[in-house]
Amino acid sequence: MKKLGLSNSRRLRHRLEFSRVYDLRQRTGDRQLLVFAAKNDLGRTRFGVSVSKKHGNAVKRVRLKRLLREAFRLSQHVLPRGLDLILIPRQHSGARLNDYQRSLCNAAAKLARRLGVGDEP
Repeated sequence: MKKLGLSNSRRLRHRLEFSRVYDLRQRTGDRQLLVFAAKNDLGRTRFGVSVSKKHGNAVKRVRLKRLLREAFRLSQHVLPRGLDLILIPRQHSGARLNDYQRSLCNAAAKLARRLGVGDEP
């Protein structure tokens, strides 16, 4: 049975990858999500998730991470290619999956324009 999730090639997993994105200081956000971005030359968009302890206990943090991963998985085909994104949920936003999807798509489009990344998915 084939898993329909995200492959590791779509994820930022190492500290150096996160540092590279944070150091570029390209970010945008709304009431649900703060998104940092950097251009990559891989031809695909990758993402990482950062949820601080301010969001609550481990159960709450893992649930937020799951929601953000699912939002990316469902939106990955409409996001601009060639970006590395770090997704950080806002505290007390009360956002649901469709809110995160909308925020992610809007933020990625805005950052892609700012970084000069192609608009085609």
